[in-house]
Amino acid sequence: MTIETEEPALTVDELAARAGVTVRTVRFYSTRGLLPPPVIGPRRVGHYGPEHLARLALIEELQRQGMTLAAIERYLRRLPPDLGPHDLALHRAVVASWAPDAVEAVTREELRRRAGRPLSEEDVDRLVAMGVVAVGAEDGGGGGDGSYRVDSGLLRLGVRLLDVPLSQEAIHAARTVLLDHARAAAHELSRLLREEVTERDARAVRSLSAHMQPLVVQALLTAFQRSLKEELREWLGEPPADGSP
Repeated sequence: MTIETEEPALTVDELAARAGVTVRTVRFYSTRGLLPPPVIGPRRVGHYGPEHLARLALIEELQRQGMTLAAIERYLRRLPPDLGPHDLALHRAVVASWAPDAVEAVTREELRRRAGRPLSEEDVDRLVAMGVVAVGAEDGGGGGDGSYRVDSGLLRLGVRLLDVPLSQEAIHAARTVLLDHARAAAHELSRLLREEVTERDARAVRSLSAHMQPLVVQALLTAFQRSLKEELREWLGEPPADGSP
């Protein structure tokens, strides 16, 4: 496991403090295999990095969704083993989107606090273009009172994207592409499910959907990440990951 260099290595006490959990919890997760082992430094002190923080945040979000420890273990085992902090943050954002009523009304100061950094007018405009933030109250009122609607599950990911050098036009176009393909995939999956549950009642259909949603979302996200990596390799003229000509 490679610790990224943009953040300093953390001791177990520092990791627990940053993640908002106890040292005992960190060690318990480590014994269950939910966290990779630390890098052992001088004096046999274990050091942790961004991947450990990202995994703890993902575990916290899975627990918030009501998943048991056994279910969390199964979920994490299905993830590709080489996921870095940014990929794990993406999974956490997707998991957070399972929760109903993810959109909340907040003030400008609360938006800044949740973002964890100052937000310029351009930053807010970019978050709006991503669909992470909407200006004004839900009834369509203006944003002059400093009110915003924010998708809490996507805010952390959106804030990370603020540092990506893309224009608002490119962000909006990318969002449109993703939404169009997501709706098409949802339509096709819905059609397949309808063929399987034609004789079941509404309660059974809802139960099946609730069980399928995390699996389908995880499968789509993993497939997209792998496809995007292959597209980037082709764009850069790099050989395929499997080494084939």
